[in-house]
Amino acid sequence: MDESTRGVEVWCSGEDWCPITSTATLIGKKWHTVIIHRLLENGPLGFNALEEEVDGISSKVLSDALDDLEEKRLVTREIVSEKPVRVEYSLTELGESLEPVIVEMRDWGSEHLVAASDEDSSVA
Repeated sequence: MDESTRGVEVWCSGEDWCPITSTATLIGKKWHTVIIHRLLENGPLGFNALEEEVDGISSKVLSDALDDLEEKRLVTREIVSEKPVRVEYSLTELGESLEPVIVEMRDWGSEHLVAASDEDSSVA
């Protein structure tokens, strides 16, 4: 098994609640699911294109999130040209395997979430 398809090691392996908790931890940061969704929808994207696709994210936060997703082996960074330096981000096989999770999250949210009447009353 190569690095791109090897499972993600977790500390709670064997516990019945572990897969849910560990998956939520893996993708649960604010922008992670949005970034994964945009890469699922669009395929590989350069940094600036991805920043445009993820409305409201700063360059610093996007950079940090991509570093984290790369460390978790969900996203890969490839240098596509050296002069000028241009990189492209894409999902790994492990990242692509999250598609059904992301789709279900989108569908659940579309069915059950409504706009807050007041920003202060929002629970999310």
